[in-house]
Amino acid sequence: MTRLPYVDPARAPDAVRDTLRVLPDLNLFRIVGHAQTTLVPWLTLGGTLLSSLSLDPVLRELVILQVATSSGSDYERIQHQAIAGGVGLPAPQVTAVVAGHLDSPSLGDYAPILRVVDDLVRTHTTNAAGFDLLRRRLNDQETVEVLLVVGYYLGVALLAAAVDLDLDPPAQMAVVEAAKDEL
Repeated sequence: MTRLPYVDPARAPDAVRDTLRVLPDLNLFRIVGHAQTTLVPWLTLGGTLLSSLSLDPVLRELVILQVATSSGSDYERIQHQAIAGGVGLPAPQVTAVVAGHLDSPSLGDYAPILRVVDDLVRTHTTNAAGFDLLRRRLNDQETVEVLLVVGYYLGVALLAAAVDLDLDPPAQMAVVEAAKDEL
């Protein structure tokens, strides 16, 4: 059971209520609703990461699943396993990441990038070899986008853990669609 009450949209300030009403009914959003002045900017950044990157959506979802796995975030894992399927990520790749099998042949060229992400989540940095690997595999924009995705979703994982966020059923692609509609 969560350590904070969820914001009730019916009793929330107008701006929070109006924002929550256009989103899927997820516990994460109803917790962040307590931070009234940051709700919309936080959602805007998250929406941008889900809908407006040059980064391939398949790689984005693999990175988010790796963050969820490396940080132990069941909340994030449940939501993004469903989104991963929605962007065309094959089930064997999803299974390999959430099981921590970064040596799985199904991950192919993604495996080295996911190892760097795992290192970054676990140590909060990456060594020169890891950063060089990102630079060899991705252009500068994609490199920064991967790092922003890691930072944002690590923040979500930390928030979910700190408040002991109750798990929601997967929202499927509703969050991605809401992000596209709002941008």
